[in-house]
Amino acid sequence: MSQDLLPTFTTLLVDTFGVPEADVTPGATFEALGLDSLDVVELTLVLEEETGVKLEDEELEDVRTVQDAMDKVAEKQVASGAGREEEGAA
Repeated sequence: MSQDLLPTFTTLLVDTFGVPEADVTPGATFEALGLDSLDVVELTLVLEEETGVKLEDEELEDVRTVQDAMDKVAEKQVASGAGREEEGAA
């Protein structure tokens, strides 16, 4: 499921941070893409607008690569979807 997020991440990294599209791969580190920790925080804010998923600061501590970030967003999407299903069943 997280691979479905790659186009979203690619667009955001290219449009917001000027990262060359060819450089955006799941294994690419944010450092290698030229992003510092403040850029990663900004990315999460833009991601929240695009996906509706809010990542907390402590969740970002172990995020180093594009894949790490996609996995975190996908986990939160699944968790929020599961929560909605349970509410509907009650």
